[in-house]
Amino acid sequence: MARKKTDRIVFENVEVLDAGAKGVSVAKAPDGKIIFLPNVVPGDVVDVQTTKKRKAYFEGKATVIHKFSEHRVDPICEHFGACGGCKWQNMSYDRQLFYKHQEVYNNLKRIGKIELPEFEPILGSKEQFFYRNKMEFSFSNARWLTEDEVKSDAELVRENALGFHIPKMWDKILDIKKCHLQQDPSNAIRNEIRTFANANNMEFYNPREASGFLRTLMIRTASTGEIMVLIQFFKEDKKQRELLLDFLMERFPEITSLQYVINGKANDTIYDQDVKLYKGRDYILEEMEGLKFSINAKSFYQTNSEQAYELYAITRDFAGLTGEELVYDLYTGTGTIAQFVSKKAKKVVGVEAVPEAIADAKVNAERNNITNCDFFVGDMKNVFNDEFIAQHGHPDVIITDPPRDGMHKDVVEQILKIAPKRVVYVSCNSATQARDLALMDELYQVVRVRPVDMFPQTHHVENVVLLELK
Repeated sequence: MARKKTDRIVFENVEVLDAGAKGVSVAKAPDGKIIFLPNVVPGDVVDVQTTKKRKAYFEGKATVIHKFSEHRVDPICEHFGACGGCKWQNMSYDRQLFYKHQEVYNNLKRIGKIELPEFEPILGSKEQFFYRNKMEFSFSNARWLTEDEVKSDAELVRENALGFHIPKMWDKILDIKKCHLQQDPSNAIRNEIRTFANANNMEFYNPREASGFLRTLMIRTASTGEIMVLIQFFKEDKKQRELLLDFLMERFPEITSLQYVINGKANDTIYDQDVKLYKGRDYILEEMEGLKFSINAKSFYQTNSEQAYELYAITRDFAGLTGEELVYDLYTGTGTIAQFVSKKAKKVVGVEAVPEAIADAKVNAERNNITNCDFFVGDMKNVFNDEFIAQHGHPDVIITDPPRDGMHKDVVEQILKIAPKRVVYVSCNSATQARDLALMDELYQVVRVRPVDMFPQTHHVENVVLLELK
């Protein structure tokens, strides 16, 4: 049954049917149109109030839950629902894995339209909370008031906030008391910074007016126990800055690397900024299978260290190395996969567009006494050409781990041209991976597929595919 509520529609007793893209669930309106709903679980029966109407679908929210899904669990985080970070925290973990596995299968089947082997079971994460090694928080001088707060009779004060952006709102920050994604002392560091800054009248950032002092906070941790803290200030105030940084070193002597940025530009990305070291060293060390990797403030490193090891182990297993192969590692980043597989390869050639990442890769290889890895900088579609192959040798195996938008068509064409025996394709976006696999189908057969869950409580999933020449 449906009834109008102003310009919005209410649908009653709607069953939630499936988990959709971007962490929202899917139901159907009486007319057959899809309804996208956040914070519900497949199997729930709900009343829906639409928030947006499009030609082919509605967006809405559940106002009443008549029946709870058997797969529903109580979220452990007090911020669930307002914070958009862990959208699946109200769904049992085994069901999360089911939908992730299903998404990969559907993308490869529907978009790729290729012959597929039986999938290997999705590898779940041993740790389902406190698994992230990097978190970024934002300061705001007007915290976001939750729906429950607004509805309550309590007197509301828009005090300072240190937390996360509300989904789809660049200027709204939810104040976070306890986040369940990063191990201690992450929560303690964030909460102590907020308390100290408030006590010392430090200005929190106002994104609309582009004013204030405290802008963002980044905390990186490593399985070695090392900790990096980076505070981004909107403007320089030496006295206030040193007051806060000195307090942090005194309160948290376990911080290995304390750094800061003065950034007065429109956006808060630090990649074009001068990062300054205040105390300690300008990197922390991560360790994996005896290899040590230095991670600086701008480094990319898989944000679930423990599961990254499992992902790389699957990648190495799929590559089927005997010690005689020349391996190309495309989109090598800081060279972690390249170095991880190097002891089972004759030689590894890594290529990456970001110069700083390749500098890190070379330092790490030297630290690990690895002599059979060479690293090169350049845009993949330009560097990975006939001249490069002639200079560095014809690869027996290619490992490719591109960004979310997949491989450039020129890179795919070059792989098809040189036709290595095996290609191992690691992807964080199975839709673009499926597109690329379809392009390679004329020459390659998909032999093995294994999804890997790097991010419990979210819809994100990695996938590893082994291709062999037909």
